[in-house]
Amino acid sequence: MRFIIVLLFITWSTLAWATSATDSTKLLLADLRVQIDATAAINAMYNFDFDESERLYRELRFRYPNHPLSYFLSGLNTWWQIMPNEEDDRYDAKFLFYMDQTIQIAEPMLESPDTRTEAAFFLAAAYGFKGRLYSNRSLWTKAASAGKSALDNIEISKKESYLSPELLFGEALYNFYSVWIPENYGFLKPIMMFFPKGDKELGLKQLKEVSSFAFYTRIEGQVFLMRILASEYSNYTEALRIARYLHNTYPNNPIFHRYYVRYLYSTHQYTEMEPQAKQLLARIDSSILGYEATSGRYAAFFLGQMYETRKTLEEAKFYYKRAVAFGEENEAYETGYFLYSLLGLGRIADEEGDKRTSKEYLKKIKKYAKRKSPAHKAAREYLKKKGD
Repeated sequence: MRFIIVLLFITWSTLAWATSATDSTKLLLADLRVQIDATAAINAMYNFDFDESERLYRELRFRYPNHPLSYFLSGLNTWWQIMPNEEDDRYDAKFLFYMDQTIQIAEPMLESPDTRTEAAFFLAAAYGFKGRLYSNRSLWTKAASAGKSALDNIEISKKESYLSPELLFGEALYNFYSVWIPENYGFLKPIMMFFPKGDKELGLKQLKEVSSFAFYTRIEGQVFLMRILASEYSNYTEALRIARYLHNTYPNNPIFHRYYVRYLYSTHQYTEMEPQAKQLLARIDSSILGYEATSGRYAAFFLGQMYETRKTLEEAKFYYKRAVAFGEENEAYETGYFLYSLLGLGRIADEEGDKRTSKEYLKKIKKYAKRKSPAHKAAREYLKKKGD
């Protein structure tokens, strides 16, 4: 997971806050029509119907050209187009434009008591998302600066509203990741010294509350909770429960589909995993929006390993080779699924008596993998055992 200045971004809190404001009559977000339009657009966005969500955002912009809401939502729409492959920077300029427009319109709103809290939410959200993009691009100074601006605006908004489950989302992410960052990225400890101290376990507890009781932030909370449960606590059963819900609710979202397949594999539910992984690959082959090489590398590796375990070696080779091809397409040469697909192909070639091809696969691992990586070690040991 990336350097999570993302923990500072508020995501959907800006939308939900209208229900907890002291004087909601002065807020655009308290308008029921706006909430309905935003909800419909959000659901379309999660299901990767970006044309529909952007159409609704343009309608909001036409009606309220001097309010940051529509610009922020259009930026978020662009963010989800980045999500399938976060290394792809072709949407960066468009995304930053919308977030900068949000900031430009929201900043003057800080001067009025009537709009100060609403403005602070939009500023926190826009700066937080910018920080997340900058962290993905390894622009650490810009990420930290954007994160600090987000945090400053969180503090403004907290002074004037209570922590509803919606607002608790940003608080939960901050509590968890402000501890997680220095634990996993030692070189970032000096930067984190400028931020308030968090509480990792409290953050996890708060995130569970958001995932259960929030409305606007529930899906975003579930995505983070799912990933944390799997990566930090190895609780793949609970992560799968969330992933299954997300995929069933938004069946055209490739990110949710990818995680569903991944956690089916992690929990050894191969009977269910097999058709889902094949459907994912078929959607890539059909050029369905958002389905691309990263998801393909995952699904193909899972199928390759499943078939190798079943001793169905021709099928295993087919899918391992697909995983390698997807890795080459993205130049993801150091990723585990790419390297372990090569290792699988090396094992199968050796088992079939093709020693030369086996060694070629294993030497390719040594070429791309870092020497201390498990894949490099496995390749070395296999070659040593074979006398090379």
